[in-house]
Amino acid sequence: MPQTKETDTLNRVILGSLCLREPDYGISAVAIERTDESQPKYIRITDFTDNGIEDGHIFTTVAEYLPKHILNDGDILFARSGSIGRTFQYANSLGLAVFAGYCIRFVIDPEKAIPEYVYWYKKTKQYANWIQKVKRPTVQPNINKEEYKSLEIILPPRDEQERLVANISAASRQRTAKIREADELFGGMDSFVLEKLEIGEIPIQSRSTVAVTLTTVRTEKTIGAQYFHPERLAVIRTLENDTAASTRRLADIVDFIRDSVSSKNGNSYLGLAGVVCGTGELSGAKEEAEGRSFTYKKGDVLYARLRPYLNKVLYAEIDGICSTEFHVMRVTHSDVLPEYLATIMRSKIIVSQTKHMMTGNTHPRISNDDVRNLRIPVPPMDVQRIIVEEMRFRAERSRFLKNEAEEEWIKAKARFERKMVEKNLFWH
Repeated sequence: MPQTKETDTLNRVILGSLCLREPDYGISAVAIERTDESQPKYIRITDFTDNGIEDGHIFTTVAEYLPKHILNDGDILFARSGSIGRTFQYANSLGLAVFAGYCIRFVIDPEKAIPEYVYWYKKTKQYANWIQKVKRPTVQPNINKEEYKSLEIILPPRDEQERLVANISAASRQRTAKIREADELFGGMDSFVLEKLEIGEIPIQSRSTVAVTLTTVRTEKTIGAQYFHPERLAVIRTLENDTAASTRRLADIVDFIRDSVSSKNGNSYLGLAGVVCGTGELSGAKEEAEGRSFTYKKGDVLYARLRPYLNKVLYAEIDGICSTEFHVMRVTHSDVLPEYLATIMRSKIIVSQTKHMMTGNTHPRISNDDVRNLRIPVPPMDVQRIIVEEMRFRAERSRFLKNEAEEEWIKAKARFERKMVEKNLFWH
């Protein structure tokens, strides 16, 4: 057992004394789009939350890296700035991965402590209180490697560590399962929408080349190969020929609102991270506004310009201000429900268009003109209402499941911390 420091009746050890080797910093590299499974996943602070990396997360990669930056099973990453105190434990099941320079890697010696126990200890109130005491209140608060090494950890005997890890890990899996169930409610919306629009399976030909006429190129004002991808063309043909709904250009049913204000006017600010991919739910993530922001009103639809494949679309339930990386759209026609538009903008029908219209590598976007020209199916009002009601039902059920999962998770973490202290006192 490593040397203890008895500041009270609990057995405490210094984090640095549990390390197998000196903690190290990650790679300083620009994140780029990950286009091949053989490319390593680039783990940055923004890629994980206090609950790890959520299902469906889209990873970036790096052009070059060194072997020393490759993560190994059980490695624990600490955020040294930004979301300081946030931690992530890597597992081999994630695949090849490297980590970024704003993270510090700690490798726990399994002979001294169970790495998973050290990781779960970082979810306790004791750890959160320590972070608040140690972090430097600068413009960019941070905690360095030496400060993290000085962290005192309550360390029970190994058999108690194993029991505590087993219990908290089981609770974490239950939380994940419930959240997956909630997310699957949204995942099923595509099939529901296609059924109500009377659209069957969209036939997509697998082709290595596509021929287009000069007239088409002039009309579309682009010559990009991806723009004429068979998937995008198949969706447009289906909307024009094989659905009971009429098809319109997005610009024909909305106004694009670009009213801007200073981001420092005290209003709540919505950044891209504040919208959950594919669901239109608010994530609760807070971002600092810089420069100007767009205003939006209740009933507007916000559509992310940056990385449209992330599918961030919000139906605004209140007024507010948002990042200029959103298109703020206001429906101008009485035969289109704003909530329907938000739902269809999140659907496969739109994603199959936008993912072939992006430009730029580091920060891929869809141009303003291309957004305006997106083809939108507009069914009769009664069909729109059915789709909206189904979306509302699924959203409400999803929120219930996620709230239930979080309440159970909070209780599980409280039990972990309570048992950790109780068992340590008994052992001591």
